Amino acid sequence: MKKRVLITGATGFVGYHLIKSALANGMEVYANVRNSAAAEHLKAFQINYVDLDFESIYLLKENIEANKYDYIVHAAAVTKAKSLTDYNKINATYTRNLAVASSKSAHAIEKFIFISSLAALGPLKQKNEKLTEKSASKPVTQYGISKALAETYLAQVPDLPLIIFRPTAVYGPREKDIFILIKTIKAGLELYIGKQEQELSFVYATDLADVIIKALTSDVVGKAYNISDGAVYRRSSLADYVSKALGKKTVTVNVPVPLIKGLAWGMERLYGVFNKIPALNVDKIKELTALNWGCDIKNIQKDFGFVPQFGLEQGINETISWYRKNNWL
Repeated sequence: MKKRVLITGATGFVGYHLIKSALANGMEVYANVRNSAAAEHLKAFQINYVDLDFESIYLLKENIEANKYDYIVHAAAVTKAKSLTDYNKINATYTRNLAVASSKSAHAIEKFIFISSLAALGPLKQKNEKLTEKSASKPVTQYGISKALAETYLAQVPDLPLIIFRPTAVYGPREKDIFILIKTIKAGLELYIGKQEQELSFVYATDLADVIIKALTSDVVGKAYNISDGAVYRRSSLADYVSKALGKKTVTVNVPVPLIKGLAWGMERLYGVFNKIPALNVDKIKELTALNWGCDIKNIQKDFGFVPQFGLEQGINETISWYRKNNWL
């Protein structure tokens, strides 16, 4: 009998790749989907759909017992919200509710995986160092704070077969934020915030999804892992690889930080009129301008034999190829 896995955040970018990997590994997938219109891209998959009420521990527990999931991968989260209260409710409280429901369920869950973020630790203020699993949590954004709070909540849930993954910047087919940068480069512009050199890290979506699905059947429990492709890149590396893949020459523009902050502030006010949140906001700039996002992946390599299949250049080439094939570019 196939193992059953519940994947929350299934309609999202990472969720899509998790579903693909879980199916490739012979699992029966239950995808949490709130809005069927947002799940059109999942129709090619042979999966089951559920609509969870994260407000109710009782209803979550009832769903877990009814569907008898073997594993839960909690990828649902918001990356843009109006306030810390909103971030904490969805990213932390809802996570706790699902975890409590899992621990109290009459049907035992074999593994509960929470997809946190490197933002929960926050960036380093020195160059030539790397974030480790033992690094102090010093998030610089509200999103990072909410993910750190979720981790704290999960540590307090008894009898939870928990593994936490903290991915760095994830990119690949269907990603939309880095895609904005790619379109800008296609237009001939290479934009940077300020002039400070940075140390950055990335992980390709399929590498992330594959190691998470592999972890479901492992004996590991009660650990957290930072994850990237293992390399540390200059802030120009991404643009260099994108320009090369597109065959474009660009004009480099270093936009002063105060000007970008002012623009972000203005966009927040404008989008607020339509009850929306822009991709570029004042809070996000703290992450975009941070000095060092390099991270150590020795522990995930040791425990899961993790060998990233995509470095940044190869991953960008694959991503741009997908964008072109699917008429995004």
